[in-house]
Amino acid sequence: MQVNVQRLSPVLVEFDVEVAADRVKSEVEKAYTSVAKTARVSGFRPGRAPRKVLAHLYGPRIAADVAQRLVDETYPQAVSDQKLQPVTDPAIEPRKLEEDKPFLYKARVEVLPIIESVAYDGLEAKRPKVEVSEEQISERLDQLRRSHSTLEPPKTPRPAQKGDAVTIDFILSVGGSKVEDAGATDFQAELGAGTLIPEIEEALIGKSVGEQAEATVQMPDAHPHPKLAGKSAVFALTLKDLKERILPEADDEFAKDVGDFETLDALKKDISGTLEKHSKEQSDNQVAEQLVLELVKANPVPLPPSLVERQMRVTEQEILQRARSQGQKATGVGDELRSQIQQDSEVKVRAGLLMAEIAKKEGIQIGDAELEEGLKELAEQTGKNVAKLRVEYRDQRKREMLIGMILENKVLDIIEAKAKITEG
Repeated sequence: MQVNVQRLSPVLVEFDVEVAADRVKSEVEKAYTSVAKTARVSGFRPGRAPRKVLAHLYGPRIAADVAQRLVDETYPQAVSDQKLQPVTDPAIEPRKLEEDKPFLYKARVEVLPIIESVAYDGLEAKRPKVEVSEEQISERLDQLRRSHSTLEPPKTPRPAQKGDAVTIDFILSVGGSKVEDAGATDFQAELGAGTLIPEIEEALIGKSVGEQAEATVQMPDAHPHPKLAGKSAVFALTLKDLKERILPEADDEFAKDVGDFETLDALKKDISGTLEKHSKEQSDNQVAEQLVLELVKANPVPLPPSLVERQMRVTEQEILQRARSQGQKATGVGDELRSQIQQDSEVKVRAGLLMAEIAKKEGIQIGDAELEEGLKELAEQTGKNVAKLRVEYRDQRKREMLIGMILENKVLDIIEAKAKITEG
């Protein structure tokens, strides 16, 4: 087999492959022998049909099959011999196969670029300060009080105000006609929480239980209900029930109720430690993001378009799924967002190629011990049992993802150790 390679670009390779005539002849003969055993040719016993008859009946199919077999067998060897790393299936242009002549075909394929070296010493980043304010502690304490609060009717009847939990009925109409399947009964919401349409919330505030209100709302063009999309809808509201939220006092007894704390100060100290840990994680993540961007800027290696397109599809699907999970009608992304997705995808792909090269240079390998440590860290982050994660990550795809994450973290540690990081 002879191979002539031509790099059309740093990420696109074309090579001509020539398979020797004797191999072609051998494969053709084997193909005819195989066909002869099973062919049913009128006038001849099984396996006794002459070669000329078989050629007349099956020649084109045999030639196509042999050509495909030769490509399947020689292409991987050609790629291996040339030390190429394809990222797509090849585009094959075969010549006509003739039994007594060499078989020629052309293969064009995207490959990973050759990265001679990676500059990753002395990258610069600014580390945000890790600090926890009294205001943050108070906010977290208020969240805990809210999670342990109760809803009770006001001791003295009063109009609705922000912070109240309300139960309402509503009927919708458009152009004076009721929209039958668009209303609701016993709908519950909290005023001021941002869950209600502003016009509806404004109409309810100041109303007492049993009173009615009306709100006119311009519905969005993308509203899933065809009778409401883009229309001006009138909500006829009835306030059926009202409860106020009663927060527990922030004292030692409250601290005992929410956890293993003897005093409120002990609870605040725990909150402070948790917030500090979270702040440090955010600071570390921001440093990592800066270093990745600096790495990419310092090493503008060419990218295979197919890898970028693949990453773009993954990102677009994540965005659409997130939108659908929030009840939005999402069928695609706009041009502006797609342009941003492309830029982000290029950064991700380039960073991945560069970090893989750094890992190779630094001799980083991921063994069983590193995988076990990675599973333990994942268990801490997700709250899942580590034994269950071991079973879950036996899946080849998930295992490769975990290996990639561990490898990336190890490379980032090396980059950060060589970086110039200033405290912000």
